[in-house]
Amino acid sequence: MIVRKLASVENPPMALLLTADPSRVLVEEYLEKGACFVAEKNREVIGVYVLLPLKYDSAEIKNIAVSPKYQGKGIGKKLVKHAIEEARKRGFTTIEIGTGNSSIGQLALYQKCGFRISKIEKGFFTENYSEEIVENGIVCKDMIRLSMKL
Repeated sequence: MIVRKLASVENPPMALLLTADPSRVLVEEYLEKGACFVAEKNREVIGVYVLLPLKYDSAEIKNIAVSPKYQGKGIGKKLVKHAIEEARKRGFTTIEIGTGNSSIGQLALYQKCGFRISKIEKGFFTENYSEEIVENGIVCKDMIRLSMKL
């Protein structure tokens, strides 16, 4: 598997990106402002994330997604680690990531990678998404923000 920055002439893997964030408007917005990276195996895109600069010294990992047939194989962790290293290379001193209160697997993954919970944005998903999101039998209402000093 290789992880590489998507070339400006390539189309982002929108179907995969929309599995992590169902809002096409939001996905297109941060694709425009950030750098998209893809994980490939045998020329097939199997994972993706967007690294979005927030301020001069911090960045956020947006929309990290792994193709369903490759989930549970450590690819998500490799993408998170790649994003952390990419942020370091770009001179950022802090990296952030956010996920829903119902995203139990993602919360565990991000903490295993060294992120700490830094903030909860109550009502984020109910206020910003027109359709209800349910994961693990839990209604996704709040954004759990995590961060790490680099």
